[in-house]
Amino acid sequence: MAVKKGNVVSVDYTGRLKDGTVFDSSIEKTAKKNNVYSPKRDYAPLEFKVGEGKLIKGFEEGVKGMEVGDKKEVEIPPEEAYGKSGDHPLAGKTLIFELHLKDIK
Repeated sequence: MAVKKGNVVSVDYTGRLKDGTVFDSSIEKTAKKNNVYSPKRDYAPLEFKVGEGKLIKGFEEGVKGMEVGDKKEVEIPPEEAYGKSGDHPLAGKTLIFELHLKDIK
């Protein structure tokens, strides 16, 4: 079964910039290795409903069509992430996410 709008999915991910700098990961080992670890965070796959708009557009679009166990890399331009400009530290940046679909509910 492929992911479509309305599905609740669980995804492990690692986000990085074009220069390779990792800025976030749902995987504890990866976060520690790249100095983005926070002991206050629960490291587990991200669970969300596709199409609700609670995540950046490019991330939600990136999981569509994936099946459980699939891995892929998506490149998200600023327009589908945090915008071309603004106060967010990742505004104006192209983001690259490595996605691993763990579950579809």
